Amino acid sequence: MMNMVIRLVTILTILSASSFAKMNPGRLPTLLRPTHYTLRLQPFLSGNLSIHGEIDIRMRVVNSTREIILHLADIVTKNETVKVVSDSEGEVGVERQTYNASYQLYTAHLSRPLLANTTISFRMQFRGYLNDRLVGFYRSVYTDSKGVERVVAGTQFSPTDARRAFPCMDEPSFKAVFDVHLARPEEMIALSNMPLITSTPDVGQPGWVWDTFDTTLPMSTYLVGFLICDYAFVPSPALALNATLFKVWTRSEALDQATYAANVGPSMLAFLERYFDVRFPLPKLDMATLPDFKFGGMENWGLILYRETALLYDPVKSSASSKQKLGSVIAHEIAHQWFGNLVTPHWWSDLWLKEGFATFMGYVTLNHVEPSWGMLDHLLIDDVQRVMQGDALLSSHPISADVTHPDDISQMFDDISYRKGSSIIRMMQNFLTEATFRRGLKNYLEELKYKNAEQQDLWRHLTQAAKEDGRPVGGVGVGAVMEGWTLQKGYPVVTVVRNGTTATLTQEWFLLAGDRKNSEAGPGWWVPISYTSQSRPDFQHTHPQAWMTPDRQPLIITGLPDQSQWVIVNIQQTGFYRVTYDPVTWDHLVRQLRVNHSVIHPANRAQILNDALNLARAGVVEYRTALDTTTYLEEEESVVPWRSALKALWYLLDMTGRTPAYGPLRTYVRSMLVRLYDTVGFKDDPTDPHLTRYKRALAVNSACRLAHAPCLTQASQLFNAWLSAPQNDSVIPGNVLSPVLCAGVGEGGEGAWMGAWNHYTTSNIGAEKAVILKALGCSKDVWILARYLEMAFSTGSGVRKQDARRVFMSVAVNPVGRDLAWNYLQERWNHIFEYLGPGSSHLSAIVKAATANFNTRLELRELETFKANNINRLGSASRAVEQALESTRLNVEWMERHYQTVVDWLATQGYSTSIPLTAAAL
Repeated sequence: MMNMVIRLVTILTILSASSFAKMNPGRLPTLLRPTHYTLRLQPFLSGNLSIHGEIDIRMRVVNSTREIILHLADIVTKNETVKVVSDSEGEVGVERQTYNASYQLYTAHLSRPLLANTTISFRMQFRGYLNDRLVGFYRSVYTDSKGVERVVAGTQFSPTDARRAFPCMDEPSFKAVFDVHLARPEEMIALSNMPLITSTPDVGQPGWVWDTFDTTLPMSTYLVGFLICDYAFVPSPALALNATLFKVWTRSEALDQATYAANVGPSMLAFLERYFDVRFPLPKLDMATLPDFKFGGMENWGLILYRETALLYDPVKSSASSKQKLGSVIAHEIAHQWFGNLVTPHWWSDLWLKEGFATFMGYVTLNHVEPSWGMLDHLLIDDVQRVMQGDALLSSHPISADVTHPDDISQMFDDISYRKGSSIIRMMQNFLTEATFRRGLKNYLEELKYKNAEQQDLWRHLTQAAKEDGRPVGGVGVGAVMEGWTLQKGYPVVTVVRNGTTATLTQEWFLLAGDRKNSEAGPGWWVPISYTSQSRPDFQHTHPQAWMTPDRQPLIITGLPDQSQWVIVNIQQTGFYRVTYDPVTWDHLVRQLRVNHSVIHPANRAQILNDALNLARAGVVEYRTALDTTTYLEEEESVVPWRSALKALWYLLDMTGRTPAYGPLRTYVRSMLVRLYDTVGFKDDPTDPHLTRYKRALAVNSACRLAHAPCLTQASQLFNAWLSAPQNDSVIPGNVLSPVLCAGVGEGGEGAWMGAWNHYTTSNIGAEKAVILKALGCSKDVWILARYLEMAFSTGSGVRKQDARRVFMSVAVNPVGRDLAWNYLQERWNHIFEYLGPGSSHLSAIVKAATANFNTRLELRELETFKANNINRLGSASRAVEQALESTRLNVEWMERHYQTVVDWLATQGYSTSIPLTAAAL
């Protein structure tokens, strides 16, 4: 009887594995769990570029099964080498082997069931390929100072590409330890997650060495990393940081550019150890560059890999903004060593648990290391206000959303996971207080280290910390409050209507469509309300003074000043929502900005500008009111409100770019900017404070783009001097390089373009090369831009695959190249799709770039046709196409509803679309 029960359980378990596969295509059943990988790889960096591999996976049998299912892609299996050995029953026969290409699943069908609670070993030899698609284990090429091409091999396994290097259970919840053995040419070095233990010459292959690395801690496959290269390293000045060895590796010719990273990296690591009160558990942390890299950086545990522009800094040729971006990426990747590596999301639906936290903690960390930069203020512009644009579309998605197919998983790596994730974490830190927030995070990390987590685990620890600290969160706990923000797309707009000394606050879903039906019937949120007033302005107290509830019941606030004074809700915009007011309060705010804007905190000035102009787009406030908020900008000196204002005003300039209103609008915006431009000046001084240089770059870039004559004149003079100067001469300071090159290439024809291209091919500075690539798209010759687009998607053209997106976007944002880029995308989509790969995040970026300024019904029809013609070949761009369609419809609506209103407002300010009679007479 007992044997029958065992057999019945076995049969049911086998059936459940089959049922699981049907219900969850692409997901692995949990009948087996890997515990230990032993991996041997020999990549041939020349010749046929093959990879010879062997894998031995130790697995624990959770429930009986007759199938071993692994992820595998772009690998040729040597089926005759497959061997399955049970610790308790010896070798288990393999009857057949099958492969599902759609979901990249390899299955070994066994001759008998594996018994539950036993351990097995799966062994296989295979052959892979060092591809050039920036995924898996791939090759990258650079040219050294002697003109010799050098090939290096590195990895990019996130999110689903470890399976391209070795057969594995390529899901984040299947954590295991790894023993990595890499063969390399004896003149090169190999790096991996852990320190090198031994190097042994291969007696059978002269000139080859096998490197063996220490066993890793339990980790997910996407965090495994290796690099085979001929690099040198810069040791950290603080070489031993809590026994952690820290090095920065790069090409020998670029070592001097690695100094900044080597200086700040250990400080960031030490700060995060103190912040979380959880030690970094590895004995070393290497950071290294790759000439070609898919992302800015990849957080492989103990071996962080970067694009050169994200790790290398030249104090003369790099701009203040590039230094700031570089610092942010380094801090982001180091923060991942805890959020993502130590504690890993159970599945990609909770990607924000690592990417949102790494983004937020990147700002916090860089703010500690570089306190004068004001990074927490930049978070407001770069994350909160930026992601609010896309999240106000019906085609947006919740932060936590279920995904299965690899292409869908890739689409989760977007602004919602990163920037909205960061924004709501910032909101959460403010309503919990930093002390409570940090204690909850420490407990979360300590309990779940080397394990996987879901968002409920985070809520549990933060709620407990809040209870212990006596900080009720809306009276319902962190989870109840926050799941409205993670499980629902979008965010609210809070309407403040005052009556005497009382204000009534209501919330509704904010949509750029201005869709009242959807807004009123849409979701509700727990909204933390903070506020201050004209009579007692206090912009430091960001902790909520009240909460709005998701049932959308009005909130009544009493004890305010009367309506002769302003109030401001959402202090420093710490809550992820917009605010609109009754007309009288809006008028008070406009008046205060004009009379003395410094009374209002810079973050709230940025909030007022951004909210007003976006609320006007949605028809929530009148455009006259929104545009009135910009009339004080001539007096504004803070970079944060200016960044906010320009972002919103560029939308208007883009919408009117092919209309008579563009000239008057450009003149108005330029008139507001001139004082800032004159204050910071065109001439850059590398010894100036970082914020001064950052502000200068913003002012000069904007002034030249707005055709400010003095800016264009100086840019032209510098560009001509740059063309005739020796290649390594720093004629143009890096801080103003972008506007100078764009202006020069735009006016200089083929000679200027070729001169800039020659500088690109010989430059050794990643940041400079990136700026040149962007500037080459500023040409006003259509044939040159057409050639440049072809180069972007051609192997051997001189444009790296990682930069194809940058080139395409530079052409698409050029008014001369806008139609060209769209036509190229339509006609060459199949080629682009194959060249970049269906899962490439670059696909969505170029779709967005090509369609960003669409605002006619003809363009809408063309976009609909493009979708219909390529419905099965959109890959990771499918969501971007849907968002482009919605944005285009909104832009068409904007032109019909708001264009004339903007024209009329400009006329009241003295900027008319009409030609003056005196000019007409001439």
